[in-house]
Amino acid sequence: MLDPHELYELTDDLPDLGQPVLIQALSGFVDAGNATRLAREQLLTSLDARPVARFDLDQLFDYRSRRPVMTFVEDHWESYDAPALELHLLRDDADTPFLLLTGPEPDLQWERFVAAVAGLSARLDVRLTVGLNAIPMAVPHTRRTGVTAHATRRELTAGYEPWLQRVQVPGSIGHLLEYRLGEQGRDALGFAAHVPHYVAQTEYPAAAEVLLASVSRSTGLLLPSDGLRAATEAVRTEIDRQVAQTEDAAALVQALEEQYDAFTRGRGQPNLLSTGTEALPTADELGAELERFLAEQTRPNDNPGG
Repeated sequence: MLDPHELYELTDDLPDLGQPVLIQALSGFVDAGNATRLAREQLLTSLDARPVARFDLDQLFDYRSRRPVMTFVEDHWESYDAPALELHLLRDDADTPFLLLTGPEPDLQWERFVAAVAGLSARLDVRLTVGLNAIPMAVPHTRRTGVTAHATRRELTAGYEPWLQRVQVPGSIGHLLEYRLGEQGRDALGFAAHVPHYVAQTEYPAAAEVLLASVSRSTGLLLPSDGLRAATEAVRTEIDRQVAQTEDAAALVQALEEQYDAFTRGRGQPNLLSTGTEALPTADELGAELERFLAEQTRPNDNPGG
């Protein structure tokens, strides 16, 4: 393998950061409700941030599969929205330094990139790496936003109950990084917020809010979320308005609520989604129906995501 350190360059001499947390919030993998993007933007816009390392994206990115945007004006190209993969230094509301990895998920050289991030983390004495994701699930927007936690040590997820037993899913750079760090005996943690199927394609700030709250809870960082809290209330009001427009939509949300409540009551029982009464619609049926309904109700100038 080529030297992983050649994939990045430090932009400046770094001060002593103690043992910082590194938050990984790359784009390109599943991001239901744009929750990871919203959480990332919340940190970058609310806190002072400066890049401390830049990766050579030309070695990692497939430009033809994810073509960057260029702007054409009359007779010339005016701008090029160049993608960037960077490690930022930020300080939380208590002035505690932490690191944030942002940019597109690499298409190429996964193992080399993971080795580079792991080496950079060791160089900066990172004590914990935390990854952010959001996944669509058959859950109602009227219930508390759930989150799945996973880590290289079970102690890191204390207080979080598992929602899944065993499942095979497409891999991602963030998950591979967590896996490789675990092989090295280093601490890594990940959170996946649960986003209702029927708002998975719009902005769902409640999921971003729960991601940042989960990071704060596990790391002690004081991360700002005021803007997300206000957006969460606005989006909830808009979804309620759309659902209330027809009895069918309200009935479907109620069915999701019953399924969710039965699941939370029945954890530990053989059939977690069964109440012992009439069978509920399947998660796929409910999700597909609500997606169809909200898509039909959303006019071209509407933005349910606020």
